Amino acid sequence: MASSSTQSATTTSSSLVFTVRRKEAEFVVPAEATPHEFKQLSDIDDQEGLRFQIPVIQFYRKDESMRTLDPARVIRDAVARALVFYYPFAGRLREGPGRKLTVECTGEGVVFIEGDADVELKQFGDALQPPFPCLDQLLYDVPGQSHVLNGPLLLIQVTRLRCGGFILGLRLNHAMSDAQGLVQFMTAVGELSRGARLPSVLPVWKRSILSARDPLNVTHVHREYDHVPNDSKDDLTMVPLDNMAHRSFFFGGREMSALRSSSSAPPPPLLHLRRPDRRALEEVRVICIVNARGKLKNPPLPAGYYGNAFVFPVAVGAAGEVRERGLEYAAEKVRRAKGEVTEEYVRSVADMMVERGRPHFAVARTYLVSDVTRAGFGEVDFGWGKAVYGGPAKGGVGAIPGVASFYIPFKNKEGDDGIVVPMCLPGPAMERFVVELEAIISKGMAAHHHNPHPPFIVSAL
Repeated sequence: MASSSTQSATTTSSSLVFTVRRKEAEFVVPAEATPHEFKQLSDIDDQEGLRFQIPVIQFYRKDESMRTLDPARVIRDAVARALVFYYPFAGRLREGPGRKLTVECTGEGVVFIEGDADVELKQFGDALQPPFPCLDQLLYDVPGQSHVLNGPLLLIQVTRLRCGGFILGLRLNHAMSDAQGLVQFMTAVGELSRGARLPSVLPVWKRSILSARDPLNVTHVHREYDHVPNDSKDDLTMVPLDNMAHRSFFFGGREMSALRSSSSAPPPPLLHLRRPDRRALEEVRVICIVNARGKLKNPPLPAGYYGNAFVFPVAVGAAGEVRERGLEYAAEKVRRAKGEVTEEYVRSVADMMVERGRPHFAVARTYLVSDVTRAGFGEVDFGWGKAVYGGPAKGGVGAIPGVASFYIPFKNKEGDDGIVVPMCLPGPAMERFVVELEAIISKGMAAHHHNPHPPFIVSAL
């Protein structure tokens, strides 16, 4: 891949039209020689449900003190230096016996793209939140470079904006790292961009800490990996993903108080992603990702560990019962599922991966939620200050591109702190969800004598 020619594309949404001109993609390799060796992933890393590319996007304002510097060059050089420490990212994944994944540290590098967009940051509006209609151009999918096996593990694109700001898009092979591990790498790139000689936190591999035991000892019933029959021709989810509506919803203190006040009301259709003719006895599921770092004591995960360190506990209930008993009942099921996660639970998952051939978590009639409010994406500073927005570029996780959401920290234009939740549902389900959620929040605010906020849908596509 050379960097001599340019490509352009016009991106449109209902309110924004702009052109992105990109140089051809290139490989950025470590700035110094690195070992050629093989490093096994953990048995938490290499499960089927993490074998996909996850996109992240960061928006940065102009900084007058940096006006003579090119962010693409600064970040590119820092990535090369960071790869000296994080050299496995410059390698490629290989699959061995038992579907075991290993990184061959080849030093081939990560994909890097630089470009320019004829748009200013302010034109994106007050609500910089997923869905981003321009994502396919701000994080370009280079043909042939998105394979999970034998392909680049990172793709980075820096797009300069007309106002002097820039956007950094990043795509990670999720088998390599979770959100915390990715932020650790991005923070290292930021520190090196700002002149540091070494990252403040040095990376630690030690994936063996989360590898299966010998002998295997599966001690928990892991319902998140149930085989859920699916007679739908649409896809794994039983949801027709060709007619999806995307929205982002803001929840501040007043909205959360309103939801708690209305907890006895019927829940919105978040828990009812099913066809109308399904019986009330049919199970519905909510997966809540739980960070396992604080659970592991024997041995603990060391500072600097950047592998995947989370599990997928699931709350399961009959659709009819969930609807009849309301939001409080559903929330309690979720709390209990999260409370089951202990060190033994995590090690049992690792053992089960080996015993069952690294299955994918069940996705039919399932909604997945991941909290990234503490991951620190927005804190990453390449010299232009903290990100205006930093975090997931869209909803969806791997094989369930629609029915999954992230909790993302956000301050609305009134200055209220809270979270924003991008969601993707079939069009009719989204319409119903909005109506029911607005009714619940309005009822709760009325009970507290609050005036309702302006519409809490902060972006839509």
